[in-house]
Amino acid sequence: MSDHAFYAAMLRFVADKTESAAPDDRTRAMAAILRGAAQASQDGQPLTVASDALETTARALAGFAAFLQRQILPEAVAHANTVGETQIRWSVDTAMAAVNTLLTRAALPERGDVTIDLPPPP
Repeated sequence: MSDHAFYAAMLRFVADKTESAAPDDRTRAMAAILRGAAQASQDGQPLTVASDALETTARALAGFAAFLQRQILPEAVAHANTVGETQIRWSVDTAMAAVNTLLTRAALPERGDVTIDLPPPP
């Protein structure tokens, strides 16, 4: 198991919550993206995003970050869980950095696949 196991667990948790809340095709696709990112993280591998999936992956990761920030982070802070808070903040920052990278590449005329390496865990 990698040092990013907490990140993989959060990605899977949000994928499950999201998919159960709105089980349509688009939501299922984004949940699958989050699960793929979780598997890559757990395996210690970078996330590779195909050029035709840049925007959808960015949207999935932005939704992941928003869910953590709105739903999970306040609970960690309220319970003075400093380890959890640090991991959640790292996860939000990491996801949003990936969103920035993906959307920047999507705006270029020569899109291409993107490989995202995770930063060291907190």
